[in-house]
Amino acid sequence: MPMPTGSSDADPFLWLEEVEGADALAWVRERNRATQAELAEGRPGFDALRARLRAAFDAEDRIPHLRKLGERYYNFWQDEENPRGLWRRTTLEEYLTPAPDWEVVLDFDALGRAEGERWVFAGAPVLVPGYDRALVRLSRGGADAVVVREFDLAAKRFVEGGFALPESKGQVAWAGPDEIFVATDFGPGSMTDSGYPRIVKLWRRGQPLGEAATVFEGEASDVSVRAWADLAPGFETELVARSRDFFNEDRFLRRDEELIPFDVPSDAGFAVHRGRLFVTPRADWETGGRTFSAGSLLAIGLDRFLAGGRDLAVLFAPTESRVLAGFSPTRNHVLVNILDNVRHRVEVATPGEAGGWSVALLAGVEGAAARFRSIDARAVDPDADDRYFLVTEGFLTPPALSLGSVGEGEAPAVLKREPARFDAEGLAVAQHWAISADGTRIPYFEVSRAGVGAGAGAVAGPAGPPRPTLLYGYGGFEVAETPRYLLTAGAAWLERGGAYAVANIRGGGELGPAWHRAALKAGRRRAFEDFIAVAEDLVRRGVATPARLGIIGGSNGGLLMGNMLTMRPDLFGAVVAHVPLFDMRRYHRLPSGASWLAEYGDPDDPAEWAFLRTFSPYHNVEAAGRADYPKLLITTSTRDDRVHPGHARKMAAKMLAMGHDVLYHENVEGGHAGAADNAERAHLWALVFRFLWEALGDP
Repeated sequence: MPMPTGSSDADPFLWLEEVEGADALAWVRERNRATQAELAEGRPGFDALRARLRAAFDAEDRIPHLRKLGERYYNFWQDEENPRGLWRRTTLEEYLTPAPDWEVVLDFDALGRAEGERWVFAGAPVLVPGYDRALVRLSRGGADAVVVREFDLAAKRFVEGGFALPESKGQVAWAGPDEIFVATDFGPGSMTDSGYPRIVKLWRRGQPLGEAATVFEGEASDVSVRAWADLAPGFETELVARSRDFFNEDRFLRRDEELIPFDVPSDAGFAVHRGRLFVTPRADWETGGRTFSAGSLLAIGLDRFLAGGRDLAVLFAPTESRVLAGFSPTRNHVLVNILDNVRHRVEVATPGEAGGWSVALLAGVEGAAARFRSIDARAVDPDADDRYFLVTEGFLTPPALSLGSVGEGEAPAVLKREPARFDAEGLAVAQHWAISADGTRIPYFEVSRAGVGAGAGAVAGPAGPPRPTLLYGYGGFEVAETPRYLLTAGAAWLERGGAYAVANIRGGGELGPAWHRAALKAGRRRAFEDFIAVAEDLVRRGVATPARLGIIGGSNGGLLMGNMLTMRPDLFGAVVAHVPLFDMRRYHRLPSGASWLAEYGDPDDPAEWAFLRTFSPYHNVEAAGRADYPKLLITTSTRDDRVHPGHARKMAAKMLAMGHDVLYHENVEGGHAGAADNAERAHLWALVFRFLWEALGDP
């Protein structure tokens, strides 16, 4: 294809950043055809694998996860007949039956057909305590930008003349039955450099949006602003937040239109529930003559804190191995989700009559951590009672949904359990530790057949021959990678004899805030060194050889993949980068890159560009003959407005021009998930695993 106009000497592929540009889309179609021809058309087993994955994604015996709204339990459901999905509801009694009777609230396929749009459901804030109105968020093709419309949950239709907003990245929240907080695109100058709203207003029913009262106005350099309300009767609270960067946020209590700042660290986690303030500091916090550890969970009465009280109760204190994974208040308790050496457990914090708190293990789930399973406990209705949903799953263990009640002293009752989607016979899970370049021990999980590999913590049995192995990594934004059921990889990879591993590298949240901070900005290379250490340990232990070791990651994990490609091409046989970042010189100029400056650094600052340049794959890739790269597949979505598809497009185009063999696939829809429905999802993952088997060899 000839070079289109709009190219530049500095970046000859800049034209590919034009998301809907005619030349760019023609290039995408050409690359998609080439990838389809190489991996799908006429390839043995491709259609069967795609059909199997689609059947698993659409299976009627999946767990319909619930959200309680008033007296009804809501669920969003997609299957073969309803690819865009149904928002539906039922009673708990009906849910417990083998074949629940669901009442459809909103059919997104029907809505899309009626309006000539391919709507994707992006959530719906519901009015409390009436539970009769919702603000339905509709995304075109899965993008982060949404259209908002008020919906009557009783009549099951959109409210004529109700609250409605055009497409924008933003946030809406109920402030009362007839008013909402709105942060949206109000016109020129109303958005931040990151592409999010910098102004939040209070919009009253019947009022033109242009006359809505401004609640708060931030700066263009901020990430975003927002406002929301806790409308629980007796505990009504209005809150405003200004995100100055990805990790720092100024919070305010709004009373009688006055904004009262909260004296908590801007980088701390923050929540208000039923008159209590919860704080999770990300760095040690000195206040009231005490020092509270980074990663702890603290609680205090909201009014007491605003009056100057600093006698915060410690509901969780971290250790070197124990870190906070999240918390969920019930009406009278707090469920505390914990990672202990990347193994889950759940505790319950209970306030005492004298003001102190007691902490104990959640009854009935104490032993689950030893089985390498993820455990997530969350309140069913935090304003009504102390019931909780418990979701458990493992790499080889299908998800189960249970219902319990804090204080009853009994194990939660299993409501639904998914059947196995692949044959796990002979497979086992183990946890290992690699040693990174600076001597830090890096945990990782391995799923393989008995007898694969050797070394401390290995699966029992004599060491067997190396197998095709797939290593996953992310390592950013304090996201913890924990055991999840390997539905796709199990059917497409493990069942056929491959091994699978997950690296818990720095930059993630597996070992607390310090684990994340270690890989910020100039420290990012630690995440890359950690991943290399895990890969080398898999080779050292005999699980894989470099030629049969594939790696995969998406988004920030796609940046990781790009750096593994350019830093250690000798260590891997195949690389899959999904919705990736590659161009660290321009990432902040593409949606929503400016919001990540605190994670990566500012390319416009010469001192920070000096280190960013060292891990910008787009700038470090070399021509064929100077570098021998492993096989590469890049996937993205045209509708991804979080990580711009220009990253993926430009990297593929540059490498092809340099003489490298690169495969590229871009879904027209899908947003940052890369696929908008189960059919697209099945096709994408069939391409990925067909690529991996051809690159690494079928056992």
